Amino acid sequence: MFEPKLDISVLIPFFNEEESIPELLAWIERIMEENKFSYEIVLVDDGSKDNSWKLVEENRIRNANIKAIKFRRNHGKSAALNVGFHAVSGDVVITMDADMQDSPDEIPALYQMVMKDGYDLVSGWKKKRFDPISKTIPTKFFNAATRQISGIQLHDFNCGLKAYKLEVVKSIEVYNEMHRYIPVIAKWAGFTNITEKVVQHRARKYGTTKFGGISRFINGFLDLLTIFFVSKFGKRPMHFFGVWGTVMFLFGFLGALYIGLEKIYLVYKGDHIERNITDQPLFFLCLVALIVGSQLFLAGFIGEMISRNATERNVYGITKRLGLDE
Repeated sequence: MFEPKLDISVLIPFFNEEESIPELLAWIERIMEENKFSYEIVLVDDGSKDNSWKLVEENRIRNANIKAIKFRRNHGKSAALNVGFHAVSGDVVITMDADMQDSPDEIPALYQMVMKDGYDLVSGWKKKRFDPISKTIPTKFFNAATRQISGIQLHDFNCGLKAYKLEVVKSIEVYNEMHRYIPVIAKWAGFTNITEKVVQHRARKYGTTKFGGISRFINGFLDLLTIFFVSKFGKRPMHFFGVWGTVMFLFGFLGALYIGLEKIYLVYKGDHIERNITDQPLFFLCLVALIVGSQLFLAGFIGEMISRNATERNVYGITKRLGLDE
C-alpha cells in the first residue's frame, strides 16, 4: 500500500519554539549522520508568532532533508500531527516535541524496535519526569484510566516521543485533542503490537511550557470518553443509541400499557373509579421513558445518516510548504 523512500521520518509539531529549533535540528542531523540513516525532518508550525518559521527556512537552505508545513493559525498538536502523518514517507516515523525535552539520542533504538523487533508502535515512557506536579498528577490519572479502558499496558500514553511503522500513521486519523490517545486509536485500527521504551526526559531548556492548566484535566477526561465511544460506535451509532432507545421505549410502553389495563380492570370491577391514571408516579416515569427512548432512537438514526455522508474533518489553513508536494 505504501512505498517508503527513507529509513526515518522525524515529525516535529511546534508552536513558538524559536530558541530550541536550531539546536534540535543540529542534534537530529548529527544522530542521522552517525548512524547513516536516510531521513527527512518534517516540521509543522502550528501558527507560531515568533521567528520559528524563519529559522526553519534558514535551516532548509543548508539541509534539503528538512521539510516543513506552516498553519495560518494555531490548530493544536493533534492537527499538526495529522497533517504531518499525511506528509511523511519514511519506513519508521518518529514523533517528538520541539522543546528539547525529548532526546534525539533515542532515535536509533526506537528505529530498531520497529524494524528489527517488528513493533507497530513504540511509545516512550518518561519514567523520571521534570514536569510540575500540576501536570504529573492528571497524567497519572489518565494513564491509569486509559489502561483500564483500552487494555494497553503503557505507563505514558501522552509521551511525545513515539515510533511508528509508516502504515500505522497512514491508517489513523487524529483530531481535536486525540493525540493523547494515539496508541488507543492505533489499537482499534488493528495495530495491536504496541510496546513502550523507557526514554530520557530532559528539563526544559528554553521558553515556557504550553501546558494548559485545569483545561487540560477537563479536556483529557472528555477526550477519553470520546475516543472510547467513537472507537466503539463511530461507524455504527445506531448500535448504541438504537439499543438504548428501544429499551427505554419498551419500558415506557409496557409500563403505560400496564397502567391502562389496570385502570380498565378497576373500572370493570367498580373499584377506585375516582382515581386518575395521572395520579400515579409510574405514569410520568413511563411518559419520560417513551420520550427519551424516541429521542435516543432518532439520535442513532441521524448519526447513521451523518456517518454515511461525513465530509473531511481535518481541514486546516496551510499557508506555506517547504520541500513537500501539495
